[in-house]
Amino acid sequence: MPSQNFPNDSTKRVLPWLVAIAVFMESLDTTILNTAVPAIASALQVAPLSMKAVLSSYTLSLAVFIPVSGWMADRYGTRRVFSAAIGLFTLGSVLCGISNSIDVLVICRIVQGCGGAMMVPVGRLTMVRTFAKSELIRAMSFVAVPALIGPMLGPVAGGLIVGFLHWRMIFFINVPIGILGLYFVYRHLPDFREEHVDQLDIVGLILFGTGVALLSYILEVFGEHTLSGWEILSLLALSFILLLGYVRHAAAIARPLLRLGLFRIRTFRVSVIGGFITRLGVGGMPFLLPLLYQVGLGYSPVQSGFLIMPQTLAAMSLKMAMPIVLIRFGYRRVLNYNTVIIGLILALFATIGPATPVWLIVLQAFCFGFFSSLQYTSMNTLVYADIAESDTSMASTIASTGQQMAISFGVASASLVAAVFIPDRFTSDPSQIIQGVHKAFVTLGGLTVLSTIVFRELKANDGDNVSRHSAIAPEGPQEIAATPAAATLPSASNRSPDRASV
Repeated sequence: MPSQNFPNDSTKRVLPWLVAIAVFMESLDTTILNTAVPAIASALQVAPLSMKAVLSSYTLSLAVFIPVSGWMADRYGTRRVFSAAIGLFTLGSVLCGISNSIDVLVICRIVQGCGGAMMVPVGRLTMVRTFAKSELIRAMSFVAVPALIGPMLGPVAGGLIVGFLHWRMIFFINVPIGILGLYFVYRHLPDFREEHVDQLDIVGLILFGTGVALLSYILEVFGEHTLSGWEILSLLALSFILLLGYVRHAAAIARPLLRLGLFRIRTFRVSVIGGFITRLGVGGMPFLLPLLYQVGLGYSPVQSGFLIMPQTLAAMSLKMAMPIVLIRFGYRRVLNYNTVIIGLILALFATIGPATPVWLIVLQAFCFGFFSSLQYTSMNTLVYADIAESDTSMASTIASTGQQMAISFGVASASLVAAVFIPDRFTSDPSQIIQGVHKAFVTLGGLTVLSTIVFRELKANDGDNVSRHSAIAPEGPQEIAATPAAATLPSASNRSPDRASV
């Protein structure tokens, strides 16, 4: 049983915003860099396509180190781990800001990823341990609203910084946010920890981390064509051997790094695997859109940022409507139909060209933002639908690991597809960039639609204990729409027995 330090009512009102600061830092750092990719590539004298290493190294670092976050939170407490994560992330930001080559920048982004690997999952775990399952959608939606300010401001801020200041300021902006976050963590973050924690699975960490890192590296070098086909196949075989070795290792010990037995639970399996495939397609968009807008269409970094901004604006403004959608239609229908819609929207980005009016680009970005946010909310909350209280920490760790692996592989895959359709990666011909990126959009859209094969495994009532789809009442949607999200946060004296705590 964990040692629980439940927050009082005032602390619980601050908690969603506190966790949002961490997500804000991470999402701002990711999106603010996207519109600056061409400028940073020019400053470091590399091709824009080569900048995928800077983007994917960060998310890959998250994927490798996230599995340790759950163990560290149980061992040392959520407050201490969360504080250390924010501090490491801030330090990594400073180091990125003083980097003078792409190799050094990649290494410093990995340092940032080590902090982010503990920061967001531990914050999410704190939320899951605090709120009832029946309140989970609303609580996470409330957390996501301020957190989405980061992606909304990121593209515009990145364009403004590159246009009027210096690209290094993109990383230095995290310093005051990190200091503010540390202050509120010590003041308000609840401290959850386990009384008895098993030893860390070092062998599993080595097998899994090395296998995933090697697989991501293969995607990187394959896009650059620096290794022969035989060398690529050999490295690919080695990465699969390492990952299969982890599977055998995890099945042979009682407390593995990632407990793969949770995949026997249908809702957990579908949400993690289906979410992985979905993010492979959607995850490449932040890399491709700035290439299309800036290199292909000739927009400035500021203009490019404003064209990407409606995605997050839609997700933020319509976030409170998403619990109502899930109540009305349930997880099965939402994930099946919404995934197809996202795939079609991705393919429609291939119609954007020099003659496309700005209002149409903005409208398409707005639609993409809403349906993507609905997809993420659905997948992230379905993970915990049938998870026992004792498995919540492990489920959160596995889900977060899968998400970051998909985002990292998504960026690398998008760059790989673009490199296939743009043979000369040093080309400055806008027409070649536009044609290559258009084909990449269609490919990613098709990949996204494929995830419906996984979501079809869901049954009609799966996740109803989270979405309350089967318990819908005539006044249900109106009541929910009129109730402020903050008012739904349960107090320590009235928590439901299905509270998703450990």
